[in-house]
Amino acid sequence: MSQPLPSREAIVATAHESISRGSKSFAAASLLFDKPTRQRAWLLYAWCRRCDDIADGQDHGHGMTVVDDAPARLLALSAMTEQALAGEVVGEPAFDALRIFAAETRLPKRYARDLVEGFALDAREWRPRSENDLYKYCYHVAGVVGCMMAIAMGVDPEDEDTLDRACDLGMAFQLANIARDVEEDDRVGRCYLPEDWLVEMDFPPGQHMKPPFRSRLAVLTKRMADRAAAFEASARQGTPALSFRSAWAVLSAAGIYGAIGRTVAARGEHAWDHRVTTSGMQKLGFIVTAAREAAQRGTLYPRTVRDARLWTRPR
Repeated sequence: MSQPLPSREAIVATAHESISRGSKSFAAASLLFDKPTRQRAWLLYAWCRRCDDIADGQDHGHGMTVVDDAPARLLALSAMTEQALAGEVVGEPAFDALRIFAAETRLPKRYARDLVEGFALDAREWRPRSENDLYKYCYHVAGVVGCMMAIAMGVDPEDEDTLDRACDLGMAFQLANIARDVEEDDRVGRCYLPEDWLVEMDFPPGQHMKPPFRSRLAVLTKRMADRAAAFEASARQGTPALSFRSAWAVLSAAGIYGAIGRTVAARGEHAWDHRVTTSGMQKLGFIVTAAREAAQRGTLYPRTVRDARLWTRPR
């Protein structure tokens, strides 16, 4: 006798548990959304998180390991993603979360596939050679999530300008993450600093985390933090297109993640002595500040033409 299918309520509850375990920052920001948007954010997060965990052998983003079957893992998560996009019941809560999310938001399938391509890059042990390559990677693992989150907030999938701003926020988040996690990535044989940058700073191959080169590494992570800040500033100009509560959540997340990038830059060569995080009180401070910013977003962040110098996502 077949088992009854899990209800939407059960899948949402599992998704909430996932975000609570995987990201305190996103969990805190998600509470600022209205209920429908909040639940869609949890559903999207659960799928993204599970794909990441499958690809990297993690548990809710913790304990990343070197995997020896990356192509098989990629094939599995890609197949389940396609099932979900086709509206089929997958039987895996996180992928059924995507099924529900895609149906409720009329999500263009290309965005989910673009995220899967990010995992494919890692499965191929791809490394960025140039700054443009770095941005391509950031888009596929985070910028596209910004686009999908904007759609969760009710942004029309045809509103390319607002989606560009949402993508910019994801780009800012990922650049901050890469700067913070250089040491953690190095431990599993990964490096997302462009090869051009490493050559420019005259790093011996594979030696960028060695103590004698920390001051040079600090120059590059400061550069990355500056790039993140430029994307963040552009993203803020997209908030007038959002409801107050969605803008509040977005600006809270921007403040929290912006602080991570700025702290890494400020610590210089000591940025990796202890993992950079934001405390509960700091998060609360950013949430309070973001409420004021959201209320004045039309004045603080008037819509202007997006900076042409910023990298632009693929159409």
